[in-house]
Amino acid sequence: MNAKNHILLIEDDPSIAQSLQAGLKREGYQVTWKDRGEDGVAFAKKNHPHLVLLDLRLPDGSGFDFCRQMRQLGLHLPILILTVQQDETDKVLGLELGADDFITKPFSLKELISRIRAQLRRAYGEFSNSDTNLIYVDDLVIDLSRGQVTINDRVPNLTPLEFRLLVYLAQNRGHALSRAQIIEAVWGYSPELESEQIVTVHIRRLREKIEADSEKPTLILTVPGIGYRLVG
Repeated sequence: MNAKNHILLIEDDPSIAQSLQAGLKREGYQVTWKDRGEDGVAFAKKNHPHLVLLDLRLPDGSGFDFCRQMRQLGLHLPILILTVQQDETDKVLGLELGADDFITKPFSLKELISRIRAQLRRAYGEFSNSDTNLIYVDDLVIDLSRGQVTINDRVPNLTPLEFRLLVYLAQNRGHALSRAQIIEAVWGYSPELESEQIVTVHIRRLREKIEADSEKPTLILTVPGIGYRLVG
Protein backbone atom coordinates (compact mmCIF):
# COMPACT_ATOMS: atom_id res chain seq x y z
CA MET A 1 0.00 0.00 0.00
CA ASN A 2 1.21 3.48 -0.86
CA ALA A 3 -1.27 5.36 1.28
CA LYS A 4 -0.43 5.48 4.96
CA ASN A 5 -3.88 4.35 6.05
CA HIS A 6 -3.68 0.82 7.46
CA ILE A 7 -4.86 0.85 11.08
CA LEU A 8 -4.61 -2.06 13.49
CA LEU A 9 -7.39 -1.97 16.07
CA ILE A 10 -6.82 -4.06 19.20
CA GLU A 11 -10.12 -4.00 21.08
CA ASP A 12 -11.99 -6.84 22.82
CA ASP A 13 -15.48 -5.28 22.79
CA PRO A 14 -17.15 -6.34 19.51
CA SER A 15 -19.69 -3.49 19.54
CA ILE A 16 -17.00 -0.85 19.97
CA ALA A 17 -14.70 -2.52 17.45
CA GLN A 18 -17.39 -2.84 14.79
CA SER A 19 -18.50 0.75 15.28
CA LEU A 20 -14.92 2.01 14.97
CA GLN A 21 -14.26 -0.17 11.95
CA ALA A 22 -17.31 1.20 10.15
CA GLY A 23 -16.50 4.80 11.00
CA LEU A 24 -12.84 4.54 10.04
CA LYS A 25 -13.62 2.76 6.78
CA ARG A 26 -15.98 5.59 5.85
CA GLU A 27 -13.01 7.93 6.26
CA GLY A 28 -10.92 5.84 3.86
CA TYR A 29 -8.88 3.80 6.32
CA GLN A 30 -8.16 0.09 6.05
CA VAL A 31 -8.84 -1.46 9.46
CA THR A 32 -7.67 -4.81 10.81
CA TRP A 33 -9.36 -5.83 14.06
CA LYS A 34 -7.84 -8.14 16.67
CA ASP A 35 -9.59 -8.83 19.98
CA ARG A 36 -6.54 -10.13 21.84
CA GLY A 37 -3.28 -8.37 22.56
CA GLU A 38 -1.06 -11.29 21.57
CA ASP A 39 -2.77 -11.58 18.20
CA GLY A 40 -2.42 -7.85 17.67
CA VAL A 41 1.30 -7.84 18.43
CA ALA A 42 1.87 -10.82 16.13
CA PHE A 43 -0.05 -9.10 13.32
CA ALA A 44 1.87 -5.84 13.78
CA LYS A 45 5.20 -7.67 13.69
CA LYS A 46 4.35 -9.46 10.44
CA ASN A 47 2.30 -6.88 8.55
CA HIS A 48 3.57 -3.47 9.73
CA PRO A 49 0.37 -1.41 9.83
CA HIS A 50 0.76 2.35 9.90
CA LEU A 51 -0.89 3.00 13.27
CA VAL A 52 -2.23 1.00 16.23
CA LEU A 53 -5.34 1.77 18.26
CA LEU A 54 -4.75 -0.18 21.46
CA ASP A 55 -7.35 -0.78 24.15
CA LEU A 56 -5.93 -0.70 27.66
CA ARG A 57 -7.99 -3.58 29.07
CA LEU A 58 -7.75 -6.81 27.08
CA PRO A 59 -8.72 -10.39 28.00
CA ASP A 60 -5.16 -11.70 27.74
CA GLY A 61 -3.34 -8.87 29.47
CA SER A 62 -2.82 -5.16 29.85
CA GLY A 63 -2.48 -2.86 26.87
CA PHE A 64 0.58 -1.48 28.65
CA ASP A 65 2.34 -4.82 28.25
CA PHE A 66 1.47 -5.13 24.58
CA CYS A 67 2.61 -1.57 23.93
CA ARG A 68 5.95 -2.40 25.51
CA GLN A 69 6.23 -5.61 23.50
CA MET A 70 5.74 -3.77 20.21
CA ARG A 71 8.42 -1.26 21.11
CA GLN A 72 10.79 -4.04 22.18
CA LEU A 73 10.24 -5.68 18.77
CA GLY A 74 11.48 -2.48 17.16
CA LEU A 75 8.07 -1.39 15.87
CA HIS A 76 8.10 2.39 15.66
CA LEU A 77 4.62 2.97 14.29
CA PRO A 78 2.37 5.41 16.20
CA ILE A 79 0.43 3.80 19.07
CA LEU A 80 -2.72 5.51 20.34
CA ILE A 81 -4.13 4.06 23.56
CA LEU A 82 -7.89 3.82 24.09
CA THR A 83 -8.79 3.93 27.77
CA VAL A 84 -11.69 4.50 30.14
CA GLN A 85 -9.21 5.51 32.80
CA GLN A 86 -9.14 9.11 33.97
CA ASP A 87 -6.14 8.44 36.19
CA GLU A 88 -3.20 10.54 35.01
CA THR A 89 -0.78 7.96 36.43
CA ASP A 90 -2.03 5.36 33.95
CA LYS A 91 -1.66 7.78 31.07
CA VAL A 92 1.87 8.70 32.07
CA LEU A 93 2.76 5.00 32.36
CA GLY A 94 1.47 4.38 28.84
CA LEU A 95 3.63 7.20 27.50
CA GLU A 96 6.62 5.88 29.41
CA LEU A 97 6.15 2.48 27.74
CA GLY A 98 6.17 3.97 24.27
CA ALA A 99 2.63 5.12 23.46
CA ASP A 100 2.42 8.27 21.37
CA ASP A 101 -0.96 9.50 22.53
CA PHE A 102 -4.09 8.47 24.41
CA ILE A 103 -7.81 9.14 24.08
CA THR A 104 -10.31 8.58 26.88
CA LYS A 105 -13.60 6.75 26.32
CA PRO A 106 -16.21 7.82 25.53
CA PHE A 107 -14.89 9.85 22.61
CA SER A 108 -16.37 11.08 19.36
CA LEU A 109 -15.33 9.62 16.04
CA LYS A 110 -14.45 13.17 14.94
CA GLU A 111 -11.96 13.52 17.79
CA LEU A 112 -10.45 10.10 17.10
CA ILE A 113 -10.05 10.86 13.39
CA SER A 114 -8.35 14.14 14.26
CA ARG A 115 -5.87 12.35 16.53
CA ILE A 116 -5.22 9.65 13.93
CA ARG A 117 -4.62 12.16 11.16
CA ALA A 118 -2.24 14.13 13.34
CA GLN A 119 -0.23 11.00 14.20
CA LEU A 120 -0.06 9.78 10.60
CA ARG A 121 0.86 13.22 9.31
CA ARG A 122 3.63 13.57 11.84
CA ALA A 123 4.92 10.02 11.42
CA TYR A 124 4.87 9.81 7.62
CA GLY A 125 4.53 13.37 6.42
CA GLU A 126 6.93 16.25 6.39
CA PHE A 127 9.94 14.61 8.05
CA SER A 128 9.72 11.35 6.11
CA ASN A 129 10.05 13.12 2.76
CA SER A 130 12.56 15.82 3.69
CA ASP A 131 15.41 16.55 1.34
CA THR A 132 18.84 15.55 2.56
CA ASN A 133 19.60 17.85 5.45
CA LEU A 134 21.67 17.71 8.57
CA ILE A 135 21.24 19.65 11.79
CA TYR A 136 24.24 19.90 14.12
CA VAL A 137 23.88 20.65 17.82
CA ASP A 138 27.15 20.18 19.70
CA ASP A 139 27.95 16.45 19.29
CA LEU A 140 24.42 15.72 18.10
CA VAL A 141 23.76 15.20 14.37
CA ILE A 142 20.17 14.98 13.11
CA ASP A 143 19.77 13.53 9.63
CA LEU A 144 16.33 14.61 8.39
CA SER A 145 16.47 12.55 5.21
CA ARG A 146 17.17 9.27 7.06
CA GLY A 147 15.20 10.04 10.20
CA GLN A 148 18.27 9.23 12.25
CA VAL A 149 20.17 10.82 15.10
CA THR A 150 23.85 10.31 15.91
CA ILE A 151 25.62 11.46 19.04
CA ASN A 152 29.31 10.72 19.59
CA ASP A 153 29.13 7.94 16.96
CA ARG A 154 26.22 6.35 18.84
CA VAL A 155 22.80 5.98 17.24
CA PRO A 156 20.07 6.19 19.92
CA ASN A 157 16.91 4.21 19.15
CA LEU A 158 14.32 6.99 18.97
CA THR A 159 10.66 6.45 18.21
CA PRO A 160 9.23 8.55 15.34
CA LEU A 161 7.57 10.86 17.86
CA GLU A 162 10.81 11.32 19.81
CA PHE A 163 12.58 12.10 16.55
CA ARG A 164 9.98 14.71 15.59
CA LEU A 165 10.19 16.24 19.07
CA LEU A 166 13.97 16.52 18.81
CA VAL A 167 13.77 17.99 15.30
CA TYR A 168 11.32 20.65 16.46
CA LEU A 169 13.57 21.58 19.38
CA ALA A 170 16.58 21.67 17.05
CA GLN A 171 14.84 23.82 14.46
CA ASN A 172 14.16 26.29 17.27
CA ARG A 173 17.40 25.77 19.18
CA GLY A 174 18.29 28.48 21.61
CA HIS A 175 14.64 29.49 21.98
CA ALA A 176 12.46 28.70 24.99
CA LEU A 177 9.42 26.73 23.85
CA SER A 178 6.32 26.27 25.97
CA ARG A 179 4.69 22.86 26.35
CA ALA A 180 1.65 24.24 24.53
CA GLN A 181 3.80 25.25 21.54
CA ILE A 182 5.39 21.81 21.48
CA ILE A 183 2.02 20.02 21.63
CA GLU A 184 0.69 22.03 18.67
CA ALA A 185 3.82 21.56 16.57
CA VAL A 186 4.70 17.93 17.31
CA TRP A 187 1.36 16.31 18.18
CA GLY A 188 -0.69 18.48 15.86
CA TYR A 189 -3.63 19.42 18.05
CA SER A 190 -4.60 22.20 20.42
CA PRO A 191 -3.10 21.72 23.88
CA GLU A 192 -5.03 21.10 27.07
CA LEU A 193 -3.68 21.30 30.60
CA GLU A 194 -3.82 17.50 30.82
CA SER A 195 -2.09 16.95 27.48
CA GLU A 196 0.91 19.07 28.41
CA GLN A 197 2.00 16.23 30.73
CA ILE A 198 2.70 14.28 27.54
CA VAL A 199 5.52 16.70 26.72
CA THR A 200 7.12 16.27 30.14
CA VAL A 201 7.13 12.49 29.78
CA HIS A 202 8.58 12.48 26.27
CA ILE A 203 11.23 15.05 27.13
CA ARG A 204 12.33 12.78 29.97
CA ARG A 205 12.49 9.77 27.66
CA LEU A 206 14.40 11.76 25.05
CA ARG A 207 16.91 12.95 27.63
CA GLU A 208 17.50 9.35 28.72
CA LYS A 209 18.47 8.48 25.16
CA ILE A 210 20.63 11.44 24.14
CA GLU A 211 22.02 12.99 27.33
CA ALA A 212 25.20 11.71 28.96
CA ASP A 213 23.40 12.13 32.29
CA SER A 214 19.64 12.55 31.99
CA GLU A 215 19.48 13.87 35.57
CA LYS A 216 21.90 16.67 34.63
CA PRO A 217 20.95 17.50 31.03
CA THR A 218 23.24 19.69 28.95
CA LEU A 219 21.35 19.52 25.63
CA ILE A 220 17.65 19.80 26.45
CA LEU A 221 17.35 22.40 29.17
CA THR A 222 14.33 23.19 31.34
CA VAL A 223 13.24 26.83 31.25
CA PRO A 224 11.40 27.41 34.56
CA GLY A 225 7.90 28.71 34.11
CA ILE A 226 7.99 28.25 30.33
CA GLY A 227 9.06 24.84 29.06
CA TYR A 228 12.23 23.67 27.34
CA ARG A 229 14.95 24.75 24.96
CA LEU A 230 17.69 22.95 23.08
CA VAL A 231 21.10 24.54 23.52
CA GLY A 232 21.99 27.00 20.77
